[in-house]
Amino acid sequence: MNDKPRSRSRGGVLAGVMLIVLLLAAAGGVFAWVKFFREEPQPEWINADPDMRFKYGSIGAERDAGIPYWIFYVLPRLFPDKLPGPGGYASFGVAWEEGQELPVGFTKKVVGFPRVANNCAVCHTARYRASEDSSPVFVPAGPNHTLDLWAFFRFLVDCARDPRFNADNLMAEIRLVTEMDWIDRLIYRYLIIPITRQRLLEREQQFAWLYREDFPPWGRGRDDAMNLTKYFMIRWPMDDSFGPTDMPSVWNLHKYRADQGMRMNFAGDSYDAHSVIIDSALGLLGARPRNREEFLGHVQWLQDYLGNRRAPKYPFAIDADKARRGEALFQAECARCHASERTGTVVHLDEVKTSRARLETWNERAATAANRVAADMGIERRGLVEEPLRGYVAAFLDGIWLRAPYLHNGSVPTLRDLLEPPERRPKVFWRGDDLYDPVKVGYGTRGEDAERIGTRHDVTARGAGNEGHDFGTTLAEEDKEALVEYLKTL
Repeated sequence: MNDKPRSRSRGGVLAGVMLIVLLLAAAGGVFAWVKFFREEPQPEWINADPDMRFKYGSIGAERDAGIPYWIFYVLPRLFPDKLPGPGGYASFGVAWEEGQELPVGFTKKVVGFPRVANNCAVCHTARYRASEDSSPVFVPAGPNHTLDLWAFFRFLVDCARDPRFNADNLMAEIRLVTEMDWIDRLIYRYLIIPITRQRLLEREQQFAWLYREDFPPWGRGRDDAMNLTKYFMIRWPMDDSFGPTDMPSVWNLHKYRADQGMRMNFAGDSYDAHSVIIDSALGLLGARPRNREEFLGHVQWLQDYLGNRRAPKYPFAIDADKARRGEALFQAECARCHASERTGTVVHLDEVKTSRARLETWNERAATAANRVAADMGIERRGLVEEPLRGYVAAFLDGIWLRAPYLHNGSVPTLRDLLEPPERRPKVFWRGDDLYDPVKVGYGTRGEDAERIGTRHDVTARGAGNEGHDFGTTLAEEDKEALVEYLKTL
């Protein structure tokens, strides 16, 4: 007669235990969501202004490719020996606006906890100084000719490989700059720091070609773009190709018309701006987009912003009479490639005769594989051109004054040098100074400051040759000066 009350009692206890377990599980789920997955929108000052959004706006890379903010903050303090010089992250030549917490192209967003990632502006924001004592002028969508991307990639991997990258050392540095509550301290110590180290070490194999002794450093303002695509998007094993190129300008992208046979990227290996932006953004994400619609929304915004943004006007004085004479010379010497139906289309290597190293980093098979990866992610785009590369695109010259060094691989320091025969162009110069040279149209490449700031470019090194593009090299001296004066107006 007492079994039923006892049974009801046991059932009540079991139900109570299950309720407690469910409540604890729910609380744990909420805790995990808040601490690791909850996303907060970026500040309004970023999203309300198009230039600010381009420079600092998230494209979603923080989720999978982001570095926890406080780890990112203290790495230069803990590993100054792995930087290319003094000054913390500034030593990499990043564009860093006065008063900003992070350099241009570095995004900060809370995804559970604050994380730092990159967007397109890190490579595509130019800067120049008009004089030695003037502040730098920053130009969104211009080429970041000062950025040492090679050194930045290696820095992250080298830090993770170092035994000093451990919870004790990192937490000691973090405690010097911020106060965390005890829960966040435990999370950082036992989860975030070990996971971050492991994630960075996983990149080591993908960056293996940066450590090859037979491959020289890229130098400031250059990257090995198609090898980055092979090793990060397609996940191919390392091969022997090496072809660094200059960071390109990405303004006025609407000028590229795929329906008129124009191609994009230096070797014409992509059909249109939509495809280029998608592939670049996928490289920054480092993984399949978590939210496809959100990702494509970022892509569309970038396409509209960069499509409508015009090249900056030359900011210094122009000799109008000399420029008028130069325009006639331009029509005779340059227009057939740079202001005609050929502009934006591929010119065969036999005609332009510049270094072929960039062509050797990519092929039809790689394009097919990359297109398959994007399709498997559910991303629709026209994509990469599945055919052999034969030459280089005849560039549009809008804003050419701000795009030094010149040729696709940045092997000629100034426009004036480009009008000299290859054998008379500088054999060695330093890349990375932002002091503008309005006479030769380029940047400072020699002298104490340029050599202290910059990286050495030797045209005899692999992937650095300055041969080819000998158009206009037989002009008289005064004609070359007039042509350069006209090019400033474009």
